[in-house]
Amino acid sequence: MPARRLALERAPDEALCRAFLDGEETAFEVLVTRHRALVFSLVRRYATRPEDAADLTQAAFLRALEASRRVFARWIPRGPTPFRAWLVRIALNLAKNHARNTRRWRPVLVEAPDDAATEAPGESAQEGLERSEQARRVREEVLLLPRRQREVLTLRVDGALAFKDIAETLGITENNAKVQFHLAVKRLKARVAEPEEKQ
Repeated sequence: MPARRLALERAPDEALCRAFLDGEETAFEVLVTRHRALVFSLVRRYATRPEDAADLTQAAFLRALEASRRVFARWIPRGPTPFRAWLVRIALNLAKNHARNTRRWRPVLVEAPDDAATEAPGESAQEGLERSEQARRVREEVLLLPRRQREVLTLRVDGALAFKDIAETLGITENNAKVQFHLAVKRLKARVAEPEEKQ
């Protein structure tokens, strides 16, 4: 049924939620495909290793699938279905729990450098290592941000969400989302630049 699959891939999230509620399993697969990169990029900020981020991404979709029929049935009669915002909340909650548990147990990680350590075209090995180190420091500093700043920054940068969508997802005002983002960026710039300035 390639024609039907193509139609589903072009359908908005709301139509996919309705189709899934009506028994069309493929509709949820399309939602997963559509939002997988978003969820991965969000949880990656909270995970030390890419494999953990992949596991968290899978867990977020499994949790969404388990609750979907109940939740979709509640949304449909009321109007627009906020699938993306709901999925982002699930992913963020899982990621925050993961980060808290990781800090609590403080595992010793032995890992190969991730994609950040690979050389970009035209850059030397030294430049690649410096870029990798900068990315690692930024990831660490993001985890040290106050909770709300970290959430807003992650949704804005990794999720590419508009401030209006961030506000809806987190249950805050749009202005508050903008302020939290500004504070997070300002703090990150200061913290990441500190060691270089001290040398």
